Amino acid sequence: MGKYFDMLAEDVRLREGLKACMNCGVCTAVCPAAEFYNYDPRQIVAIVQTRDDDEIERLLKSDVIWYCGECMSCRPRCPRGNTPGYVIQALRTLSQRLGLFVESEKGRQQLALKRLIGDNILRTGYCLTPKNIRPEMHPEQGRVWEWIYENDEDVYALFSDCYGKEGAGALRRIDQESLDEIHRIFEVSGGKAFYDNIELHSERKAREMGYEGATDEYMMETYTYNSENHY
Repeated sequence: MGKYFDMLAEDVRLREGLKACMNCGVCTAVCPAAEFYNYDPRQIVAIVQTRDDDEIERLLKSDVIWYCGECMSCRPRCPRGNTPGYVIQALRTLSQRLGLFVESEKGRQQLALKRLIGDNILRTGYCLTPKNIRPEMHPEQGRVWEWIYENDEDVYALFSDCYGKEGAGALRRIDQESLDEIHRIFEVSGGKAFYDNIELHSERKAREMGYEGATDEYMMETYTYNSENHY
């Protein structure tokens, strides 16, 4: 009893976000995600407070902890000064650390986020660049974006003299020295090990699901699949 709670308590976000919940439900009442998803932040905080290992493990393996949009509407509304959004962040991190994120549909999407955004930070210094937002992966952007994507140099040259080039300004190419420093920051801070852990557990789960490892095919499955059971 309390093993998972003790792990969560190592996270400053839990210590800051869970003080004295009285289960009033104000956080759920103001939560945008609760309006659209089968999601109740009040209930999640109540489960964490029980310190029950079985119940917390179910949370760590669930889709539920991935529904929160981290808008922090809950933070200023709580009459006891709690922040359920912080509790969710701590749960997500522990789920990733322990490899339990792969046991849920939404959790498995962490691989897509790691590869499409995380790896891009290490490769380019940006979360996203125009060339990362490929039309076939973002049909919601429509035909206009397809044209912009194909004519990016002409379009962004209207806004920046250094698009894709080293220099000063938006959308510049990040120099190698700065990229090397970003890599060192990730190494020292544990970010690289965290990324490797996402890959490790995704590889294991992909093979369990019949894929030949965490291939691009598996990654796209995590990126696009929606069971429609979340609302």
